[in-house]
Amino acid sequence: MPRFRLLLVLCRRSSDLHLHSIPRHFASCPLPVASPLDFSNPREREGDSSEEKRSETLSSRVERLTRGESVVSAFQSWMREGFAIHRGDIFHTVNRLRKLKMNKRALEVMEWVIRERPYKLKELEYSYLLEFTTKIHGISHGRKKNIPRILTLMKADGVSPHTSTYNILLKIEADDHNIEGLSKVFIEMKQAKVEPNEITYGILAIAHAVARLYTVSETYIEAIERSKTGNNWSTLDILLILYGYLGKEEELERTWKFVEELPHARTKSFVLAIEAFGRIGHVSRAEEIWAEMKSNRELKFTKQFNSIISVYCRHGLVEKASEVFKRMEANGCKPNAITYRHLALGCLKVGLIKEALKTMNMGKSETLGFQVRRSTPWLETAHMVLEVFADLGDLENAKMLFEEFKETKYCRYTFVYNTLLRAYVKAKVYDPELLRKMILGGARPDAETYSLVRLLEQFKN
Repeated sequence: MPRFRLLLVLCRRSSDLHLHSIPRHFASCPLPVASPLDFSNPREREGDSSEEKRSETLSSRVERLTRGESVVSAFQSWMREGFAIHRGDIFHTVNRLRKLKMNKRALEVMEWVIRERPYKLKELEYSYLLEFTTKIHGISHGRKKNIPRILTLMKADGVSPHTSTYNILLKIEADDHNIEGLSKVFIEMKQAKVEPNEITYGILAIAHAVARLYTVSETYIEAIERSKTGNNWSTLDILLILYGYLGKEEELERTWKFVEELPHARTKSFVLAIEAFGRIGHVSRAEEIWAEMKSNRELKFTKQFNSIISVYCRHGLVEKASEVFKRMEANGCKPNAITYRHLALGCLKVGLIKEALKTMNMGKSETLGFQVRRSTPWLETAHMVLEVFADLGDLENAKMLFEEFKETKYCRYTFVYNTLLRAYVKAKVYDPELLRKMILGGARPDAETYSLVRLLEQFKN
């Protein structure tokens, strides 16, 4: 296969590249959980009728702080000049820091606000504090220590949890692949008589779709359709993802038409549509949207190329993936760890085992953050690779991949653990501890699990 050999040459030439642009898409943060406010004019603040003219915003002072310098200095210099700190200043600052991915600095801002109380605090301040606490300190630490403390603070201040507060709590459980925890938070939300919104239903629908609980997911999709207000691009993006998961081609096509009618269809929407049509096996439609994206906008992001590469590799179209890979490099886009993981899957799909392992090793040289390792595109591609190794009885590589799932809690899903059990069956290797490990890891055995365990028992000796 000359084209594939060329692909490997290109991969080797690119082996010293580092990961720059990471497409997290829907798994890591599909929805704006805190419903940030957008202040187009940060000088128009609450209770501020005749503000002095100033040459800069509070946000710009915070952004200019050097590494290790406290946000306190920015607030103090602002107040020394006679300016009060209002909610508008804080929300503008936090939204700017979020866009710049300066989450640690945003957390420092919110911790100062909660501590110093420059104005009367409301629900959204605590929602921001929850959001950035979880981003910085992680889910497990946040659940055990920080989140209860923040909720206690809210109660002491007489601030009732807001929809955005519960959306953040739901997102925490979804990112931890904890369906039981997710359901518990939603029940608490209803008991507190807090009204869910389309963001709430989007988080619930995607979490259940990722867990392959499609019937439940469909219920929440119906709720999204009922609660959505107009053709909001973020809601349409979520529906593209969900209809791809559920294999609903007609609804997926209808949603894409709505996206195309928007004044400005975003690059991310094109990427999600390509992946969604690829997921349901409609490769030609994915190619049409790819062609439309190429003609309407500049191809300058790795995630654009990764979207169509993922479609081709999912269906074993390695030569087509090779052509896109060459164009990616010609355009100056650098392959990242996700690119190589997709290519490895494509190789496995057509029986090129050695090439697949080489390509996976190339991907290991790329920088890979925890946010990417727990993202849905990464985990689902890794699971498809695991399925191939299971079918081959390649237990060593199957166990290696499964370690990734243990780190991200993806192994809580029964179907993931069942795939590992299939690898043991195919390799004819008996492990008496597998079922116990599965239960302790948070996965619930099902009929397929017990059937595989019975098959394994014949290899006891």
